[in-house]
Amino acid sequence: MADSMSATPMTGTHGHPSGGEVTKRDFLKLVAGAGAAVGVGAIVWPLVDSMNPAADVLALSSTEVTLTPIEAGQAITVVWRGKPVFVRHRTPKEIKEAEDVKLSALIDPQADSARVKAGHDQWLVVIGICTHLGCVPLGNAPSDPRGEWGGWFCPCHGSQYDTSGRVRHGPAPLNLAVPPYAFETDTKIKIG
Repeated sequence: MADSMSATPMTGTHGHPSGGEVTKRDFLKLVAGAGAAVGVGAIVWPLVDSMNPAADVLALSSTEVTLTPIEAGQAITVVWRGKPVFVRHRTPKEIKEAEDVKLSALIDPQADSARVKAGHDQWLVVIGICTHLGCVPLGNAPSDPRGEWGGWFCPCHGSQYDTSGRVRHGPAPLNLAVPPYAFETDTKIKIG
């Protein structure tokens, strides 16, 4: 009895355990397995597809901003994907101050040129969320405190950002994030 219960199946010339050719039963098993795979795919695909964002959400995935009303030294706040985005028209003085900073003096070293688009360095676009605990810093309104470096000031815990959105003081570990954006014309940007 022990000899007939061998763990090693015997295979024939075609790789079939019985040593013979493929039978009608083998073919039916293959067709049934393929049909089951197609059925599972037909059930799973609508479920996976339903997790994609709706058309109204995709429409909000980008925001266009007209820059002409923003004068040098001013900033506005727009909303992109539910987040505040600061768009600042920097003065030549603000640009020079941002460019002249030694990277070794920064908490999160990053050159000003890496935070703006080439040829459009007067425009700074950053996500207006403090990188410490997610507060919205002050500095866009003319009456807002802007901190020692003339950028933004987060009153919650005292983080200060310069005119390039780089953290200069306080508990914030990172610079204000730069969202993906592009200039569609010299007076219009598309965020997202």
